[in-house]
Amino acid sequence: MIWVIARREFGAMFLSPLAWVILAVIQTILGYMFLTNVDTFFVLQPQMMHLENTPGVTDIVITPLMQLASIILLMIMPLITMSSIAEEKRNRTLVLLVSAPLSMTEIVLGKYLSLLLFVLILVSMLMLMPLSLYLGTSLDTGKLFSIYLGMLLLLAAFAAIGLYLSSITDSQTIAAVCSFGALLMLWVIDWIGSSNSEGQSIMAYLSIMQHHHSMLEGIFDSGDIAYYLILICGFLGLTIRQLDRERLL
Repeated sequence: MIWVIARREFGAMFLSPLAWVILAVIQTILGYMFLTNVDTFFVLQPQMMHLENTPGVTDIVITPLMQLASIILLMIMPLITMSSIAEEKRNRTLVLLVSAPLSMTEIVLGKYLSLLLFVLILVSMLMLMPLSLYLGTSLDTGKLFSIYLGMLLLLAAFAAIGLYLSSITDSQTIAAVCSFGALLMLWVIDWIGSSNSEGQSIMAYLSIMQHHHSMLEGIFDSGDIAYYLILICGFLGLTIRQLDRERLL
């Protein structure tokens, strides 16, 4: 039943122009930045040939591109998740879904799986640009895989947070604003955690972008993966609990 719900939600997502517009806009903006980074690499290449241990095309072209993509997607993902549950509440269709012989866990996981499918398509489309560089140069395959996995985990965490905040209101606008505020807060924590003050190490660990930066640099740490998995499972659990509480009211 989880897959049935996910397929229904995924199909409904692409019935509206929002998903298509988001994919087109992101590809256009990042495609332009990708070409700009490639041009920058060609400008710097003659100077780097005379230096030792210079950064390669992966560091100059792909890593900055994905750093920019993470910031843009922090603003975009709330638009994707805002209608996941809030729209069901507003249209009174959540009552019908809850009354079906389904558990809340199946409903939440089905909706979350549809968001993961969208994330998979989005990140895979973004990675087509770096992969195109294989036609003319060599890339750091290990770092490229770390970047791909890091983007998937980051957006999966964004989706879990947005899904929970969509479950606490029947307004898509409020859900989107709250999601953006929560994700922005997790990003701002990174600035606080980067200071040298005492007691800031906990803030640095809580920063969602701190773990993402490590994976963009090719540092494959199981602690970063555990952080994202705990964050995802935690917010999915909160979503299930929220819907269970509302069903009992």
